[in-house]
Amino acid sequence: MARKDELIVGLDIGTTKICAIVAEQTDSGIDVVGIGTHPSRGLRKGVVVDIDATVASIKQAVEEAELMADCEITSVYAGIAGGHIRAFNSHGVVAVKDREVRESDVKRVIDAAKAVAIPMDREVIHVIPQEFIIDDQDGIREPLGMSGVRLEAKIHIVTAAVTSAQNIVKCCNKAGLNVIDIVLEPLASAQAVLSDDERELGVCMIDIGGGTTDIAVFQDGSIKETTVLGLGGYHLTNDIAVGLRTPFNEAERIKKKFGLASARYLAGDDVISVPSVGGRRPREVSRKILCEVVEPRVEEILSLARGEVMRSGLEDKIPSGVVLTGGASALGGLGELAEEIFEAPVRCGIPSHIGGLQDVVRSPMYSTGVGLVLFGLQQQTGGQTSRFRIRDDSIFGRVKQRMRDWFYAEFS
Repeated sequence: MARKDELIVGLDIGTTKICAIVAEQTDSGIDVVGIGTHPSRGLRKGVVVDIDATVASIKQAVEEAELMADCEITSVYAGIAGGHIRAFNSHGVVAVKDREVRESDVKRVIDAAKAVAIPMDREVIHVIPQEFIIDDQDGIREPLGMSGVRLEAKIHIVTAAVTSAQNIVKCCNKAGLNVIDIVLEPLASAQAVLSDDERELGVCMIDIGGGTTDIAVFQDGSIKETTVLGLGGYHLTNDIAVGLRTPFNEAERIKKKFGLASARYLAGDDVISVPSVGGRRPREVSRKILCEVVEPRVEEILSLARGEVMRSGLEDKIPSGVVLTGGASALGGLGELAEEIFEAPVRCGIPSHIGGLQDVVRSPMYSTGVGLVLFGLQQQTGGQTSRFRIRDDSIFGRVKQRMRDWFYAEFS
């Protein structure tokens, strides 16, 4: 049984929902022990636009996860996405000292590859080694201890707008949380849904969330391309609300219950009841009309995703095909339409590599949250320690803390 101080928490701060997943490290891997979700208020296209509303949503999701896991959460791994994300590949070369690659040589070559001009308004959030080359021998994953005189490194650098990253951290801090690390959401999702074979052979993962669509391309076991598009499931719901003249919440319900990616996949021409705005009577609308509203936006998202893969020159290097994940990927017929657009095999990606409440989190909407937890496991296995306090079971302790919080709120 794992100790409570081995808890890892992933906080997926999305455009439509905030999701907190609590997991504990076990001998066999990781077990999910708590989940908390709450509708997101204060984000647009993955970027914070209202700090107070975002803080309130984070608190609600975290409190729900705390109740389920019976612990007090103070530290999290937070996800980041948005159209401000930029990624590129870089290359560095150094001479090997003493003709044997040591840790200092690896650090020097990565520093050399990182030595690129980054604008002042951006910061590096990930530096991911793709492969090392020793004396023209490429494809090396772990160069330590190998003999050679020349060491090269190919790396993938991910940057984000400084202000966007700071606002994510600020929201977490205001909610009483310490951010151990900020993780790019497509990298987290890939951690949860992709198999090692797919990464080796070559695969494109598309995470269609609420406000953004995240794309990650892997080949030879390493990341080759990451992109974030400012379109997602929110835009599908908005199209339905405008096209069918119905409240946004009702449009979301109709999308989940009756939506299809294309009218071609309709078995029959059903009729659905659509609530109207302003107290008007509900209307009867053909389901085909709903699909005709949804289809152009879905095609736009998938076509833009394919365009990004083509731009990177990796279209012919993803024989494993495409893995769709994220909350909006549950839309009926999306896989079939994606197969037509990408001309490649497509599957739905659900979180794996976990235990515990796996039946609860086996949904595409939890891919990022589970991936953040798996990322945290890797970090802690690498030597970092978690920073959590066990919930104080003493009633006196809880009352004292609440009185202290009230005092500071009233007189500060």
